[in-house]
Amino acid sequence: MLRIKRYGLFLSLLVVLLLTLIGGCGQGQAKKEGDKQATPATTASAGPINKDLILATTTSTMDSGLLDVLIPMFEKKTGYTVKPNAVGTGQALAMGDQGNADVLLVHAPADEIKLVQKGTAINRQLVMHNDFIIVGPPSDPAGIKGTKKAVDALKHIAAKQAIFVSRGDDSGTHKMEKSLWTAAGIQPQGKWYQEAGAGMGQTLNIASEKSGYTLTDRATYLSLKKNLKLEIMVEGEKSLLNIYHVMQVNPEKFPGMKINSEGAKAFVDFMLAPETQKVIGDFKKDKYGQSLFFPDAGKDENTLGQ
Repeated sequence: MLRIKRYGLFLSLLVVLLLTLIGGCGQGQAKKEGDKQATPATTASAGPINKDLILATTTSTMDSGLLDVLIPMFEKKTGYTVKPNAVGTGQALAMGDQGNADVLLVHAPADEIKLVQKGTAINRQLVMHNDFIIVGPPSDPAGIKGTKKAVDALKHIAAKQAIFVSRGDDSGTHKMEKSLWTAAGIQPQGKWYQEAGAGMGQTLNIASEKSGYTLTDRATYLSLKKNLKLEIMVEGEKSLLNIYHVMQVNPEKFPGMKINSEGAKAFVDFMLAPETQKVIGDFKKDKYGQSLFFPDAGKDENTLGQ
């Protein structure tokens, strides 16, 4: 009888042990399955694999402070890290043409189209516009204040040999200035015509120090106005519209280089998004009583300024 009881106790312990082992294995399997399910979520929360995005752009978007607002928005929304190069439109386009940038934000439509026609840039989209203005010292030695046409103003400046400070950096603003001199039939040269070889902010400072005239985008001028001894002399001409586009560098043109096409596409989409367009339209509007940039996503470029 005692032997039977011991045998029953042994069987009971054996059953408990087996159940414990089975339960442990089940929990282990469940943990493994849980780990498998968690893996994609962890990857998704980590953001894009290639996070770095090189943006080549004009100095006006940086000097005006607009990119200081937009880039953090984009980075927070997408997980990309933007490395901006504010070098002027000419150099920005060159960076794109050499595969040294992923996405471009520029304002020289004729040269942008050449890049698209070469197949170097794709997905070119209208983003915003403002306008160019001619500013100069309050004393206005060339007597151009209120002149209706920029070309006529430049003729007066050249005739008086009043100081004119040019960007001289092949930027979008410099390209516009050169086209105006060509339209005026003048090849500017001499001591009165000085090339800064610098961005818009620095060029404005030089013009202010030298009591000279210069061509500038309105946004940068208004952003720096309080520290400048310069007033608006010529404005409002339709031909002085300053139109910005964003476009991706085509990775197929640079097969041996790591163009971040996914990040570039994300940046283009971000610039066209309604939320971003509203931020662009409202940027510093409360401070200056007017918009520094007018959002244009989805518009017909030919209707701007009408």
